[in-house]
Amino acid sequence: MSLLELAVQIVVAVAAILLTGMLLARTIASAGKRAGVSQTQLRFFRDLMRTIFILLAVIVAIHLSGLTSEFTALTISGIAAVALSLALQTTLTNVISGILLLIDGSIRVGDSVEYYSIKGEVVRIGLRNTWIKTTEGNLVIMSNSQLLSGPLMNRTATQRLLAKI
Repeated sequence: MSLLELAVQIVVAVAAILLTGMLLARTIASAGKRAGVSQTQLRFFRDLMRTIFILLAVIVAIHLSGLTSEFTALTISGIAAVALSLALQTTLTNVISGILLLIDGSIRVGDSVEYYSIKGEVVRIGLRNTWIKTTEGNLVIMSNSQLLSGPLMNRTATQRLLAKI
């Protein structure tokens, strides 16, 4: 097989995987909208699906290029996982904190919150950070790990949170 044929095969395979991922994510997102799933959860799901399909495309491209045997693939993936986890330690902490915030439901978009001297309304909850519009009209973007570990006061969700206890 020539280098050009290999490149075309890789491009077609990667494009097919990414297109399938986009179509699947859109289909599930529209079904989620009809079911009444919140925008925050839909955005989280879309980002998660995008990441999964990009990783799948990279794996297929490496496999098609012939660079891997099973042992080599395991070795490379292990080294890559260690390097990525060290490089993205803070980001991964924020992503995990974002997932916990979404699952826990301790804050939602529209809640009035207070974190130390920051008082405002939650505008967006993302995977890495949460946006809070302060009472002065400023936009504060805080990492999710800060919110999860700090003294966060939710003024509007008292009844909702007490019902969970």
